[in-house]
Amino acid sequence: MANVKESLARIMELDGALAAAVVDSNSGMMLGSSGHNASIDLEVAAAGNTEVVRAKRKTMKALSLKDSIDDILITLHTQYHLIRPLSSNESLFVYLVLDKQKSNLAMARHHLSSAEKALSV
Repeated sequence: MANVKESLARIMELDGALAAAVVDSNSGMMLGSSGHNASIDLEVAAAGNTEVVRAKRKTMKALSLKDSIDDILITLHTQYHLIRPLSSNESLFVYLVLDKQKSNLAMARHHLSSAEKALSV
């Protein structure tokens, strides 16, 4: 099992990774972050993506969907934003920003899934 710092370091090894964070979806606060992209304010992103996760869960409940979120993908013109709730603790999620031109989305989702499962909080 890896701690937050080790898991984020592993996630940032992905081709095209710009920034990553582990976020508490109850408070919107980050437990840890990594990345040096000045254009990405991870504290703002953590709080905003907490609302995305909450909205999706609320919608799933309203639809009586008895399922869980694997990941949420937001596609921008130049970036992918991946949100992956932890299977071991649904109140936490991993947030990853990828450069669209330098990354492989399928590999990133696979890598993020592995890192999330190894994360111990």
